[in-house]
Amino acid sequence: MRGLIVDYVGVLDAPEEDQPRWRKLFAAVKEQDVAIGILSNDPGGPEAEPIREWEYRGIVDAVILSGEVGAEKPSREAFRAAADALDVPLSDCVMVDDNIYNVRGAVEAGMIGMLHTAFDRTTVEVQSVFNIEGEF
Repeated sequence: MRGLIVDYVGVLDAPEEDQPRWRKLFAAVKEQDVAIGILSNDPGGPEAEPIREWEYRGIVDAVILSGEVGAEKPSREAFRAAADALDVPLSDCVMVDDNIYNVRGAVEAGMIGMLHTAFDRTTVEVQSVFNIEGEF
């Protein structure tokens, strides 16, 4: 796997104490030469700045907003836009989302889908897929 794509609302807009943990996990993923993107059904505009901050700060490689690419999850086109932004084939990407329909859409598009319910659970799955060790 060469790409990790993560939803924002319900996943990365987690409690404040999880924010450093996400950043540390993403840094470990990047050390494995994996590109990271955020795919959100956000319409874009000034209200999307908290999402864009992840890219501005270099935590992720790309932020893809449905309102800007003209496709929403769970459509294949939304997942394709995210994979293209990372320059990684869909079949080489993992999608983490808190919505089971989006996870199913990702799997149907050829990705690995992970249902996010809690940071600790998601971390174990990400570590397993990307062969990462450590505490996050």
